[in-house]
Amino acid sequence: MQQPTVLRRAVYAGSFDPPTNGHLWMIAQAQQLFDELIVAIGVNADKKSTYTVAERQQMLQEITAQFANVRIAAFENDFLVNYADSVGARFIVRGIRTGADYEYERAVRYINADLQPEIRTVFLMPPREIAEISSTMVKGLVGYKGWRQVLSRYVPDAVYQKMLMDNQER
Repeated sequence: MQQPTVLRRAVYAGSFDPPTNGHLWMIAQAQQLFDELIVAIGVNADKKSTYTVAERQQMLQEITAQFANVRIAAFENDFLVNYADSVGARFIVRGIRTGADYEYERAVRYINADLQPEIRTVFLMPPREIAEISSTMVKGLVGYKGWRQVLSRYVPDAVYQKMLMDNQER
C-alpha cells in the first residue's frame, strides 16, 4: 500500500512594507521547494507601517499571481513559529543577507526550536545584486531627485506603480 503524500507547507513571513525584488526572489525560490508557500504579513502593533495590511496583501497578490502554490495571509500578536504550526506548516523560510542577519536568524531559529521542535527553518541567501535591498531602504529613496528611476530597480512593477500613485505630489 502506498503511503499518503504529505503536503510540504512553508511560511515566509515579513512586514513587506513594501514588498521588494528581494522579497519576490525569496518567494520565487521558496515556492519551488515546497508544495505550498504561505507568504504571511506579520503585523506588529508597535511598529508604524507605511502601507496597510490590505495594501500589502494586494501588492503581494499581484506580484505572486504567477505562482499557483503561493497564498497570502496575515497574522498578529503571535510568534511566527506558532503561526506556522496553526496553519500546518512544518517549515519557515528566512533570508540571510548579511552577517548580522545570520546572527539574528540563528538565535531566532533556536528559540523557535524550543517552542515548536518539529518545525524546521530553511535559510536562503539572495544573489549579490539584490542582497542589500530592504523595505526601509526602498522607502528612503522616495522624494529625492530622480527617485522614480532609482526605485524601479528595487521593487516589482505592481509595487512601483502603487508607490508612484501614492507619491504623485513629490
